[in-house]
Amino acid sequence: MEIGIIGLGKMGGNMAERLRRAGHTVVGFDRSPQSSRDVDSLESLVGRLSAPRVVWVMVPAGDPTRATVQELGGLLSPGDVIIDGGNSRYTDDLVHAEELRAKQIGYVDAGVSGGVWGLENGYALMVGGSTEDVAKAQPVFDALKPEGEAGFVHAGPVGAGHFAKMVHNGIEYGLMQAYAEGYELLAATDVVTDVPGVLASWTQGTVIRSWLLDLLVRALEEDPDLAEITGYVDDSGEGRWTVEEAINHRVPMPAISAALYARFASRQDDSPAMKAVAALRNQFGGHAVRSVAKGEAEAPA
Repeated sequence: MEIGIIGLGKMGGNMAERLRRAGHTVVGFDRSPQSSRDVDSLESLVGRLSAPRVVWVMVPAGDPTRATVQELGGLLSPGDVIIDGGNSRYTDDLVHAEELRAKQIGYVDAGVSGGVWGLENGYALMVGGSTEDVAKAQPVFDALKPEGEAGFVHAGPVGAGHFAKMVHNGIEYGLMQAYAEGYELLAATDVVTDVPGVLASWTQGTVIRSWLLDLLVRALEEDPDLAEITGYVDDSGEGRWTVEEAINHRVPMPAISAALYARFASRQDDSPAMKAVAALRNQFGGHAVRSVAKGEAEAPA
């Protein structure tokens, strides 16, 4: 089938290539003239597709996605379908679907997982939308998903796909943090002399084996002491949204919340909160504090 893809970065470009390998016709557009785009405008992309058109938006979440969906809404025709495959918040999906419904344009939200490995391995897809709209794009979903029965789910109505992907990413935060803390403890002791070897041994036969563990082993093979990177860790927003939704629904989520806060802590060169703790210990117990100027512990005069 024919499909337009907007956004040809690491994910979008690889998705376009996987679809072409599966025999689909892809018309790609990206704002960057240096990209491998097929057309130089959204108007040209829409004009190259046969009705009913399916257009996949793969641009950064937030304003870039909102602007793209709004512009497409003015170019497409009744019966066409827009798929948002970025990491949008599910509440944005509800707004987009309502605005497009008045124009009889379908809307599907697709949570996509697979990263840069998806080209060869396939992408896990969690989609939300009406049965009719999802069916129009089903050949595309079938081509993008991994081989086998799993890897694709019609999770529910509009919003369900991105809600599922949000929770997926929240779980990812917790898993990565657990592996990272285990790595740090192994590296901190003199008892274990082959930390990368221990982690590699866990990839076979253990109950904690996973693709994330495989990737940590790969990272340590490339940089055994992780000396080439800093400990600054950003977040895309989905971990925050997961915790916010947990609060809204009164669902206890201590592991994912702690993982999110650990990322916040990673961005502080010198924690104001821990400065306050040091000052309090000094005030009530006379405990030594470390001077900024001298960089050494000083007891109170």
